[in-house]
Amino acid sequence: MRSVRGRGLVLAVTLGSLILAGCVHRKHTPPSRVYYRGPASDHFDGQRFFNPDGESGTGGPRNYHASDFVRIATGRTHKPFWPKVPVQQTVPPRRVEGMAMRVTWIGHATTLLQTQGLNILIDPVWAWRDSPVQLVGPKRVRKPGVRLHDLPPIDLILISHNHYDHLDMRALGYLARRDHPTILTGLGNDRLIAEHHIEAKAGDWGASFPIRPGITVTLTRAHHWSARWIDDMDRALWVGFRIGLPGGDVYYAGDTGPGDMRWATEAKGAAPIRFALLPIAPYHMTGRQTGNHIMPEQAVTAFRQIGAAYALGVHWGTFELGSEPINDPPRRLDETLAANGIAPGRFRTLDAGQGWAIPEL
Repeated sequence: MRSVRGRGLVLAVTLGSLILAGCVHRKHTPPSRVYYRGPASDHFDGQRFFNPDGESGTGGPRNYHASDFVRIATGRTHKPFWPKVPVQQTVPPRRVEGMAMRVTWIGHATTLLQTQGLNILIDPVWAWRDSPVQLVGPKRVRKPGVRLHDLPPIDLILISHNHYDHLDMRALGYLARRDHPTILTGLGNDRLIAEHHIEAKAGDWGASFPIRPGITVTLTRAHHWSARWIDDMDRALWVGFRIGLPGGDVYYAGDTGPGDMRWATEAKGAAPIRFALLPIAPYHMTGRQTGNHIMPEQAVTAFRQIGAAYALGVHWGTFELGSEPINDPPRRLDETLAANGIAPGRFRTLDAGQGWAIPEL
């Protein structure tokens, strides 16, 4: 009886939060949630962003019904529940100088990259739930591999889009106050972030930002969607990142589905890619194949397309967002690498908190 009442309470809180978030009307956006205004382009219709290859994802947001959102929010997506995973939290070094490069997987997409004396944090999330309210929603099964206050001074934060599993405003605010980092993101997300009294720089696909002499960040195309609430869908742009560095670049695909798979080749550029971060899950959100995330097989295709020397599989095993077993993504990744004759040490997954020294080219 207690579990039934608990599920009822969760459902009530979920529905209440959806109503408060936007009156459950996805086509109407209040002015406060119109994050970007600008000329139409091949991926912006004057109001909302879209994927130029003509798909919003098979089983993606435009095909979801209200009941699908409720099932995702309450964790009832026709799947076994994941077990909690023990995590040995670590403390990264304060700096990594010169051509040395160290990556630490903190969990999900959140990753710390250290090289050239620069500390770069990707998609910072320390929240316990992937949700606008911390009473309901997919809950962590892994603690963050690094405690927030144990992070070294952060110089640069890259935010791929505004979904709650990629943008934790509380963690971002803490780091903004403590370290005053440069924050880069896609169009519209800067206004959303500014509502929390945090300054960010935003750009379109292809925009470049100089960071230091010899270090530049370029925003790249991803195949995805965006929403912070139920009434601001696709009002801000989703992006990947290419970091131009001495000794070889770093590429983060962002949260991306396969689409036409040209986003990978478009990001390749002239300089070699020393290291890539590629998502490998989830595969299904509500029982259907999702077009909004790539699978391990597609991640390996992207790895080969960009010609990266090394890669890390991210976006798995932290929040139970899909129906796959918790360890299925790394298993399928290893099988795909073997089938393609790629040494497993070139494209790895890590435990939360584990560091990896990326070899030089």
